[in-house]
Amino acid sequence: MVLVLGVSVGASGARAVLTHSDQPHLPPIDRCHIHRPARASLIEPVLIAVRRMHSAARRRDEYITGTAVTCQNRQQAELVGDSLGTGRITLVDEPLAQLRYLRFTEKLPASGAVALFDLGSSGLTLTQIDCRTDTVLAGAHCPGLGGDGYDELLCEWLDGAGVFTDESAAGRYREALSSARVVTAADPSTAERAVITRSDLAELCADAVSSAATLVHRVAAQTEVAPDAVALLGGCARNPALRARLTDLLGLPLVCDSEPEYVSARGALLFAAERPAAGIRTAHIRAGGQVVSLAPPTVGRRKVYAAAAVTIGLGATVAGLLTAQNGAAQPTRSTVVPTDILDAPPEP
Repeated sequence: MVLVLGVSVGASGARAVLTHSDQPHLPPIDRCHIHRPARASLIEPVLIAVRRMHSAARRRDEYITGTAVTCQNRQQAELVGDSLGTGRITLVDEPLAQLRYLRFTEKLPASGAVALFDLGSSGLTLTQIDCRTDTVLAGAHCPGLGGDGYDELLCEWLDGAGVFTDESAAGRYREALSSARVVTAADPSTAERAVITRSDLAELCADAVSSAATLVHRVAAQTEVAPDAVALLGGCARNPALRARLTDLLGLPLVCDSEPEYVSARGALLFAAERPAAGIRTAHIRAGGQVVSLAPPTVGRRKVYAAAAVTIGLGATVAGLLTAQNGAAQPTRSTVVPTDILDAPPEP
């Protein structure tokens, strides 16, 4: 059987999905989520993920015929391209991979506009795309409106309840509330405990969610193109309270995959399954429309969101994915995975 590998790169680490080329939407043969340790290189989790998936393929006595990696900006693409080099690697702009998979699963309209609402650990990346032409209409990134910010808020809340913990533990509690209505947090030093409910988390994140919804409306107003739907992506999109609040605030249909954190990697699978005859292939998102300047949204009094007022760039380029010259799209490039990576023993 023909195997393909899709990998997504983010600030928190890398996710990889291994499956047959004609089954990108079905449960994968194997997958992994490699967390990025503090101060570690962005490429480390990518290399570990690729190595593990190749080991999984060898255990099945099968061969990976194509690999695609999503990148959020040109710097990531250059780092991944320079670090991976035998077997062909296709570098894909992340919004295009997300769009491709959501369209493959028939969750998006064939025409009109859609807002890709990617709520990851490092912040919110909002990309409004024309579904018919795969063209970016506008985009913005708010580093304060994401999982890391929520975890800091939860840490502060637990401190007030007498439970002192770190943001990593707070993140685990937050993720647990995606499937459970109530979790119990414990102080590792004193054994003091505190109960956290979904309602508690929703109240903590209310200002951030409102700011995110305001950003969607601002983008639509400034570009004069109202989205027909909003696709919720990223691990934070699993939270039912967040989905319900956004539904109320946006007044738009929400597109929700069952595993929103793996949409990018699954989109990469679709590009990995394409076998170009030779040379460099392009898998890029197109720039379009005019450059639009927006004032940063009001995010409330919490200091964790102050960063959102510092770097919110909205225009025809999204998160550095596209070149700034003449509105030209940044092409991806193909390279190959080094033999020493593919043949190395699997990571524990």
